[in-house]
Amino acid sequence: MSEYDIERSQGMHVVHDGPRQAPPLLLIHGSGASGGFWSPVVPALAGHHHVIRVDLPGCGQSPPAPPYDVPAQADRVAALLDDLGLRHVAVAGHSSGGYVATALAERRPDLVDSLALISSGPSPDALLRQPPILRALLAPPLGPLLWSRRSDAMIRKGVSATAARPVNIPDDVVADVRSITYRVMRTMLRRNTAYIAERSVPERLTDLKVPVLAIFGAADPRWEPSSAHRYDAVPNARVELLPGVGHLPMLEAPETISELLLSFTTTAHL
Repeated sequence: MSEYDIERSQGMHVVHDGPRQAPPLLLIHGSGASGGFWSPVVPALAGHHHVIRVDLPGCGQSPPAPPYDVPAQADRVAALLDDLGLRHVAVAGHSSGGYVATALAERRPDLVDSLALISSGPSPDALLRQPPILRALLAPPLGPLLWSRRSDAMIRKGVSATAARPVNIPDDVVADVRSITYRVMRTMLRRNTAYIAERSVPERLTDLKVPVLAIFGAADPRWEPSSAHRYDAVPNARVELLPGVGHLPMLEAPETISELLLSFTTTAHL
């Protein structure tokens, strides 16, 4: 299995795994994260796919590059796929990465063969009261001060606060999270909320003729887990609710996520 990094003109850090001739699978991270959050599932996926991970602008190893609204993010990803000469891509998004994946399918249906959304809240009313450490880090007036002084331990605690199981957060992922500025994080959160407030994700998906897999942790502390069933109304959608799993299924249950994604991408392309 090969791994190599590419810098593109769209300003995004990209990591490729698996053979280039294999069916392409694009992985999009959520807010306050990076492509490194997918690392536990990549080895299994790269045995069957050309896996492409992006760091969205302002996240991980990609420098800030406004605007951060969801359609603009999707357009950058589309330009990247065009640069790579890829079509018929299976796309998986975690949390708000699912919104970018959805917008990509809306704006460039020629690029997307299937959509897997992991922990992607359907609409603002499904959002739960956030864990105390995240409220402290993100809310003014203390948020900007705390954010700039985050220790490695605080970053790990903040990431783990949305998990229901113990998770391992490697040093490189901690460094990716540290690189995200308070301003970028707050802006991305506002833009993400605006996207699902304008129209819910299930509504958007209903207009798309694409197979959908929606995966939720049944113990997600960020989104109301029962809201996963709003995706039942989407034609060609399959919903998986994972017992005892929180908001970070790739870190909490990587074997399960790998199996679900591989099964889905195989059947979606039959």
